[in-house]
Amino acid sequence: MNVSTLEKHGSEAITSGVRVRVRPRYMPQHSGKEGRKWVFGYEVEIRNESDREIKIVSREWVVVDADGDEHEVRGDGVVGVQPRIEAGEAFEYASFCPLETPWGTMEGKYHALCMASGEMFEIEVARFFLVADEDAVF
Repeated sequence: MNVSTLEKHGSEAITSGVRVRVRPRYMPQHSGKEGRKWVFGYEVEIRNESDREIKIVSREWVVVDADGDEHEVRGDGVVGVQPRIEAGEAFEYASFCPLETPWGTMEGKYHALCMASGEMFEIEVARFFLVADEDAVF
C-alpha cells in the first residue's frame, strides 16, 4: 500500500488533549483467501498533548467484518503494558487483527488515568478501515 492509501484508511481523533493516530495495512504474507483469512496490521500513536501525565489502563475495540459480524475485544493496557505517557510525549505500538472477510473496520477507546488527580477518562480511537489489496480478494 502506498502512503495515500494508508492515510485514506487510517484514523485520527483527539480526546481530552490526547491524539490517537492509527495507520492500518494489509499483511498478505500472513493471509490467504483460500482459507478465508485476511490479516491486517495497524500502528498506533498515542500522543499526550495535554499538560498532565496519563496512564493507559485498558482498551476496548469493536471489530466489524464485511458480513456485518461484530466482535468486541477488551483487555488491560495495550500490547501487554499499561504505558505512562508524560505531557508532550507519545507511545507507539503495533498490533494485528485477523478477519474472515477481505475488509472490515475497527474503532474503540482507551480507558486512561490522570496520574495527578486519579481521575479516569476515555480516549476515543476513531474508526479505521482494514482493506485487503484487490488481488487478495479476486
